[in-house]
Amino acid sequence: MILLSIVLVVLAVLGAPLFAVIAASAMLGYQREDTDLMSMPLEIMSIADMPFLAAIPLFTFAGYLLSESSAPKRLVRLTSALLGWMPGGLAIVCLAACAFFTAFTGASGVTIIALGAILYPALKHDGYDDRFNLGLVTSSGSLGLLFAPSLPLILYGVIAEVPIDDLFLAGVLPGLAMLLMLSGWSLWVNRHNRKPFGDFSWGELGGALREAAWELPLPVVVLGGIYSGYFAVSEAAAVTALYVLIVEVFILREIRLADLPGVIRQSMVLVGGILLILGVSVASTNYMIGAGIPQMLLDLVAGLVSSQVTFLLLLLVFLLVLGAILDIFSAIVLVVPLILPIAEGYDVHPVHLGIVFLAAMQLGYLTPPVGLNLFIASYRFDKPIMHVYSATFPFLVILLLSVLLITFWPWLSLVLLPD
Repeated sequence: MILLSIVLVVLAVLGAPLFAVIAASAMLGYQREDTDLMSMPLEIMSIADMPFLAAIPLFTFAGYLLSESSAPKRLVRLTSALLGWMPGGLAIVCLAACAFFTAFTGASGVTIIALGAILYPALKHDGYDDRFNLGLVTSSGSLGLLFAPSLPLILYGVIAEVPIDDLFLAGVLPGLAMLLMLSGWSLWVNRHNRKPFGDFSWGELGGALREAAWELPLPVVVLGGIYSGYFAVSEAAAVTALYVLIVEVFILREIRLADLPGVIRQSMVLVGGILLILGVSVASTNYMIGAGIPQMLLDLVAGLVSSQVTFLLLLLVFLLVLGAILDIFSAIVLVVPLILPIAEGYDVHPVHLGIVFLAAMQLGYLTPPVGLNLFIASYRFDKPIMHVYSATFPFLVILLLSVLLITFWPWLSLVLLPD
């Protein structure tokens, strides 16, 4: 059994599909417990009964439709009209636009591809240092994970059985804290070269608002519908997907009907991968719970850690290492079921744990050696990967400081929650 476990670890390191490794480990566990392996397909299919599961493909589809349309250009124009008049305003435009866009598309690199082509040349044209531009655009590609309707937020809610609308509220202030800290850093770095991107113009603002009039209702549909009680999360996802489909395909006609199958295929590849990992992880998690592994981990940690502060510090170190080697979706379905009972033993609120988990894992997109955004930016802007590493390092430090703030000031995550 030990030898087989070592073989599975080696296969994972060598690049074997994660779902295959998880499924094999679950099968070994069931076999060890003399459990009929035919029960494993039933465990996998049980994800169909998970609440809010339909929101994952619907929000993903809406995000991919937005990325394939001209919505990114309209978003950049609107944020430029609102903020571009400020000294250093284009850097703030970059952060705000990317955060909004990532909330709908997920941190899958789509933001860098869709908005990077617009923002990177604009920053260069406006006189910003090229190294700063590369670091800013690459780092901005993972912002927005804490804002509704972020896919990782929904997935954490499904796995941890936490109300997703609570997570949507909890992510607002921590997400804004990340944005404000990065904005402050960007303005400080460019304090000697911060000419406005353009003069403020009511005419330009009005034109940008009219141009983006169809996208502006989206946050209202998602958040207003959920918190007014008019929509459940899955219903809000369905309304959002239908609205974006009608607007981009039939009203604005920026996506041809002939191109629609390709967009659906691209978005569902991501969803299919997530659901496959989720299914086999449910089987693996049920085995581990039955075998008492979470309780054993809790007893082990309790013997080493005596306070909540120490536990949170060790958790952050663990998550930063995990984020450097594992994507956020896999980490959620694999790790959350194990750390949730341990965190509860140290009186860490499950909603706060989710925000800390996602904020820390967000850094994984910028952490060598396998940070996804690093490789996407290297390919997209034709820069050596080591150059991308060095350009993003200052932003990584600022984000790390923001994660520490979010972790040890739970008020940020919990103050907006209903009593």
